[in-house]
Amino acid sequence: MKKINNTVLITGGASGIGFALAKKLVKQKNTVIVVGRDEKKLHAAKAEIPQLITLKADISCEQDRQSLVKIIMNDYPKLNYLINNAGIQIQTYFDKDQPPLKQIEKEMDVNFIGPVRLTSLLIPTLKKQKEAKVINISSGLAIVPKKDTPIYCASKAALSIFSMSLGYQLENSSIRVIDVKTPLIDTNMTKGRGKGKISPDVFANNLLKKIQKGKVGEIRIGKVKILYFLYRFFPYLAYKIMK
Repeated sequence: MKKINNTVLITGGASGIGFALAKKLVKQKNTVIVVGRDEKKLHAAKAEIPQLITLKADISCEQDRQSLVKIIMNDYPKLNYLINNAGIQIQTYFDKDQPPLKQIEKEMDVNFIGPVRLTSLLIPTLKKQKEAKVINISSGLAIVPKKDTPIYCASKAALSIFSMSLGYQLENSSIRVIDVKTPLIDTNMTKGRGKGKISPDVFANNLLKKIQKGKVGEIRIGKVKILYFLYRFFPYLAYKIMK
């Protein structure tokens, strides 16, 4: 990623790690479009960073995805970076009750179906650019799952595998695909859960440095590197720790 003159779309970009990325990308003189469901968060993001372009859309909704893509094609045809960041994490216990189907579908729609569909709809626009990237924000939990969020872990594993396959398909195009394995980050989604979190700003700095150095494929941030090592060579220990 060049530091300037990119047009970047970030889903879930009004808070958390999406907003941290947006702030840094705006400082580097990029055109940054953030998408979110919460109008109040979008207004707050715009108030803090007036240069941001904010669009309200629920990426788990096909109608919203279609409307969003029409806006991008008409108003921002130079879009060359898509960062699929929006995500939700719900603690789900199949051994205690029967999780509602709508809850399961919503988590999969936001974390997996939405990014896949949005990527599909935007590939024709991205292909027109000299250089383009699809950056999917996955998780270290795609490598080794934890006990209390099985749907989240499954959705992120699916997103990672999708990223790899999509990367193969787009090898002969101008688009490169990046699968980002995140560590535990201090956001509202992880409030009250886990220890040793890194800040969204630290995460954003680390990720952008790697992208700007030309890294593609899989990017592991922070403690995910250790987790991956344990998974490769001491899988039992990795599973025991994450469980």
